[in-house]
Amino acid sequence: MFFDLYGTLARFHPPREEVQAQACEPFGFKVAKAGLVQGYAMADDWMARTNAGRTPLPKMSREQRRAFFAEYERLVLLGAGIQVDLETAGQVWARVRKIPYGLALFDDVLPTLEALKVHGLALGTISNTEWDIQETCRDLGLFPSLDFAITSWEVGKGKPHPPIFMAALERAGVRAPEALMVGDSYSSDIQGARGVGIQPLLLDREGIMAEISDCPKVSSLTEVAVYL
Repeated sequence: MFFDLYGTLARFHPPREEVQAQACEPFGFKVAKAGLVQGYAMADDWMARTNAGRTPLPKMSREQRRAFFAEYERLVLLGAGIQVDLETAGQVWARVRKIPYGLALFDDVLPTLEALKVHGLALGTISNTEWDIQETCRDLGLFPSLDFAITSWEVGKGKPHPPIFMAALERAGVRAPEALMVGDSYSSDIQGARGVGIQPLLLDREGIMAEISDCPKVSSLTEVAVYL
């Protein structure tokens, strides 16, 4: 069984909605959590679609990445009901980047992983990150609950492209129909897993993906064992 990392197993700490609200204060933008949740969903979906295209983030130049994150921030603010131009959005994103934050596990992660391990399942995380996350997983306490971590940095291709999923299947020692991918991104996790024959399970913690009806969904990881 495979899990996405960011948004599925781990969250930003403090929550990125709080970081965003703090970054918006000097600009006089009043943002509500519900709007920011929707905005981040829009921005994350755009990021997933970008990474599925011809020029994913790791292949972008510095200038392209600057333009990408200006648009990313514009979408975040748009979800919160604030319309800004790309120059202003880039300035807000620059302030977001200056605010320190770390990672923390969602409360349902370790109990769920420990319950699944009892059944002898091979468990791993598949993440679109540009660095080795072994140390991150250790710091979060995910090992030994997880058996392995696979990243786009290691494979050379991220989700939704097949190579990263095939690497995870090889590491787990299972065939695609025997595997389940749990993630919070429809574009990266669900469509990517489905593309190689892995069963997908969409995690919708905030209940904001009601329009997606072509795959099974859960609202917390505690529901995964019940789904199985």
